[in-house]
Amino acid sequence: MNAPLPRSSLLPAAMNDDADPQETAEWRDALRALIESEGPERARFILDELARLAREARTGWVPELNSPYVNTIAVDRQPVFPGDLAIEERLASLMRWNALAMVVRANQAYGELGGHIASYASAADLFETGFNHFFHAREGVGEGRHRGDLVFFQPHSAPGVYARAFLEGRLVEQDLMHYRQEITAPASAAGQGARGLSSYPHPWLMPDFWQFPTGSMGIGPISSIYHARFMRYLTHRQLLDCGQRKVWGVFGDGEMDEPESMSALTLAAREKLDNLVWVVNCNLQRLDGPVRGNGRIIDELEKLFAGAGWNVIKLVWGSDWDGLFARDVTGALARAFAQTVDGQMQTFAAKDGRFNRDNFFGQNQDLARLAMGLTDEQIDRLKRGGHDLVKIHAAYAAAAAHRGQPTVILAHTKKGYGMGSAGQGKMTTHSQKKLDDTDLIEFRNRFNLPLSDAQATSLAFYKPADDSPEMQYLHARRTALGGYLPRRETACDAVPVPALEGYAQFALAAGGKEMSTTMAFVRMLGGLLKDTTPGPQNIAFRQRLVPIVADEARTFGMANLFKQVGIYSSVGQRYAPEDIGSVLSYREALDGQILEEGISEAGAIASWTAAATSYSVHGLAMLPFYIYYSMFGFQRVGDQIWAAADQRPRGFLLGATSGRTTLGGEGLQHQDGSSHLVAATIPNCKAYDPAFAGELAVILDAGMREMLVEQRDVFYYVTLMNENYAQPDLPAGAAPGVIRGCYQFGSYPGPQDKDIGPKTLQKVTLLGSGAILTEVIQAAQQLAARGIASEVFSVTSWSELARDGQACEQRALAGEAEPGRPFITEQLQASQGPVIAATDYVRAVPESVRAFIPAGRRYLTLGTDGFGRSDTRAALRGFFGVDAASIVRAALHALT
Repeated sequence: MNAPLPRSSLLPAAMNDDADPQETAEWRDALRALIESEGPERARFILDELARLAREARTGWVPELNSPYVNTIAVDRQPVFPGDLAIEERLASLMRWNALAMVVRANQAYGELGGHIASYASAADLFETGFNHFFHAREGVGEGRHRGDLVFFQPHSAPGVYARAFLEGRLVEQDLMHYRQEITAPASAAGQGARGLSSYPHPWLMPDFWQFPTGSMGIGPISSIYHARFMRYLTHRQLLDCGQRKVWGVFGDGEMDEPESMSALTLAAREKLDNLVWVVNCNLQRLDGPVRGNGRIIDELEKLFAGAGWNVIKLVWGSDWDGLFARDVTGALARAFAQTVDGQMQTFAAKDGRFNRDNFFGQNQDLARLAMGLTDEQIDRLKRGGHDLVKIHAAYAAAAAHRGQPTVILAHTKKGYGMGSAGQGKMTTHSQKKLDDTDLIEFRNRFNLPLSDAQATSLAFYKPADDSPEMQYLHARRTALGGYLPRRETACDAVPVPALEGYAQFALAAGGKEMSTTMAFVRMLGGLLKDTTPGPQNIAFRQRLVPIVADEARTFGMANLFKQVGIYSSVGQRYAPEDIGSVLSYREALDGQILEEGISEAGAIASWTAAATSYSVHGLAMLPFYIYYSMFGFQRVGDQIWAAADQRPRGFLLGATSGRTTLGGEGLQHQDGSSHLVAATIPNCKAYDPAFAGELAVILDAGMREMLVEQRDVFYYVTLMNENYAQPDLPAGAAPGVIRGCYQFGSYPGPQDKDIGPKTLQKVTLLGSGAILTEVIQAAQQLAARGIASEVFSVTSWSELARDGQACEQRALAGEAEPGRPFITEQLQASQGPVIAATDYVRAVPESVRAFIPAGRRYLTLGTDGFGRSDTRAALRGFFGVDAASIVRAALHALT
């Protein structure tokens, strides 16, 4: 359709009031002559110069960001299609069928399972062009070997990816028959773990198949941007050459409404991420109806992406339209499309050729004349650009070759393409999961599938013979591109961890020195960033560390790291900072190590995810430490953390200034009382709330060994405080208890009166964590002065204690002869009296271990339920009832 449009069709309506048509014509002729004689590059220069002059003169004019509703790539600029078009169309049709059959069969058997047909029906050709010509798999390690592209798949199109894997021989028919049936699948029933096909891309559930979780819409787009940026980071730091690799993301136009989808567009442009290509499947429909019923989403997205600095390629109309545009000397088509909103476009998609002849081409005589040579069936089969393999290839090739900008391809498609009256373009298309016999035969006929009526109505899966041209072509194309996708790999060298004493001796033997655990962490991190011990691939341990902050490195006392390792910048440092003479001067560098993400927790956690999954995505183990205000973690970007967990990350999240009373003056929005509660819900997140620097050191050491040496798919959430208090030495033998969740910190005996026997002496047991442990210790001292003895336990992880207890219960329920005893039960067994637990978090956190408190012991919990306040720490702790005085009152109450 890309023949040049008549000039009149490109003129805005205001030009109909041209005060001097002759002068206007002269300007137009001059521009045409310039293009013909000097070429488009010179023309762009002159237009830029004119625009600059217009701005200087304050004319109030800026160039329009929208182009006509036509393809960006003209017909004469299309490369020759390098594949076998007929075979690729047949393969795409087979995959459409198998995807449809998979979903419909599952819902015939179990109507509650759900699933989606229409999204893949619209995106199949977009996927297939990528699979056949652009998506590179990882070829292995070595010079000249491609390290593999990263591909983010539109989640509702997962059935189509399974259908391709079935033809490739990576999945068998039994797998397809257990779509969304992961528990009842034969492998699961045999005790071999789930093998049924997950609803959406989930690496946790299919760890050898899916690479990126995209099921929660909006998270895939922002994640793809930060993965692309992290690849540049690795390249610029000379850790891994990612130069030939691309990040491809196939997303929906409705998904672009998510804030996360849009939040990092300017970063991608600012960083000139030309290794990033988005394909936005513009089928003009959300889940329940048109995306922009009264507008045009493609126009809106073009403005948005162009304004953000992206290269925009519009892929609107298929090759069938080329002849129509070539014959349209009046510009009637372009004008008609400019006036057709998405809601009407959806209606055209849902109706047949006769309706479109009467209602679209029947709008005026010029349009009617264009359609005169077409039958109703030909009109019905006029393709949108996202269904034309030749046009898609041209757009992908242009995107892959573009330099200096990320590229977005806005591909116009029909939701439910080929589903006919059963669902094509209908409001209910997204939820369509069942088709009757007539619909199935109509679908079979639409795509010329080699199925009998009986096979079609019985939803038989179809796979051509291994020696058929289709199968040979399928395998040959993937062989040429390095292998099959999606594929998740985990082969990665174990990385030795520095000795704990080398960077944390000051914390293990603190000797009562006052400091906050935040400052202790920064000091340990600084020590680790100096470790030069060479590891695998001759990369020193310090080089694998990725410090990440949202925007408050100085708040957390990390300013000294600016000079030590630098802040990563893809352009280096083009200015002389005002503190250039300072010991803690601000330093940006191409090989800088710190990722300073600005005020964007969503961006910072996406950056952390990219680094934390580097061992799998790139085969290179990296270890990120993302430090942030704890309130702005799980509460603010909890869905992104959950998606990261799905991707099996390895790294540290550090919730600084944690707790509801530690960050005194900030008040309600900044005080965290719930992050440990949310962290406990994520199975592979190990959450710790250490009170002392020595505990923190042991936790960091254990986490690094678990993730880098043992290579377990876990990540750590550790809360840090900004409150300075005396740091004791770590008690001998306490380290195992620190990791398991608690240890006995100290005993506080009552008066040594010979008339008071051990049976009559009142005793209590006090549990505390984080900043409130210091209040617990003070309470123990005050109780001792009152004649009440106590044992104080430092709880470093409520969630690990709860999980341990639950695991014992599950083993007992399963009938195991020796289910074991909960660790906290064993720890408290030697203590006496009621148990009082106090934390800086909501009471639900210490309540999580209630079931595992030794039988017959009263258990009282103190926490910070409710909204925060602005005041001093002492006032806040008194207000919430977690200070020493409140703990003493609770103990006295429990004793009576």
